Amino acid sequence: MAIIHQNAQLSPSKPEILAAWVPSQPWSGDSTDLERIGAFRFDDPDGEVGIETHLLRTGDGRILQVPLTYRGAPLHDAQDSLVATLDHTVLGTRWVYDACADPAYLTALVAAIATGGGAAELVDAETGETTAGPVQVAGSGTPESPVPAIGRISHASDAATTTVSAGGVEIELARVVGEHLGLPPGPEVLTGTWPGRRSPALLAVVRHHDGRVRS
Repeated sequence: MAIIHQNAQLSPSKPEILAAWVPSQPWSGDSTDLERIGAFRFDDPDGEVGIETHLLRTGDGRILQVPLTYRGAPLHDAQDSLVATLDHTVLGTRWVYDACADPAYLTALVAAIATGGGAAELVDAETGETTAGPVQVAGSGTPESPVPAIGRISHASDAATTTVSAGGVEIELARVVGEHLGLPPGPEVLTGTWPGRRSPALLAVVRHHDGRVRS
């Protein structure tokens, strides 16, 4: 589950952070007028890192996938992937990272894909009420499947995707949802739906460095 502080004030706000950072990315396209469709979260088992993926519609009608992580201290050796810092009225200063450089996000993503997991339930920090977010995701694996470990991280982006090498696995993330990922869609995938999208969209593919997409 993901703890949400509904009444907290953030400065700068998440929309402001996204509006400032996304246009500088190679996959941004016409991002002068970003519309937020929704978001989903993964759970950090240690309860330290906020893991949130935003879906944005651009001015030219594309859907962008933008995962971010929120940390209470800088992530070691990840200065190049720092998106912003923000002040959170409950949690204090938060360091915001491109999640493709963050082992917490990559571990959660690979685990969801391998085990058939989904988005975390959202828990209101004040009331304890739980809700499901507007974006629902599903991994293609099964609960008993092993989860590969995340190793040393490197990543690169093009006009539609970000490719992450992390030890024994490679992750191809659709930055532009609906564009070809550059990998054959196989059993190890994450798909998602949201209001207005009934058929599952391909969000990410995992393959292994032996070149196989495991069945």
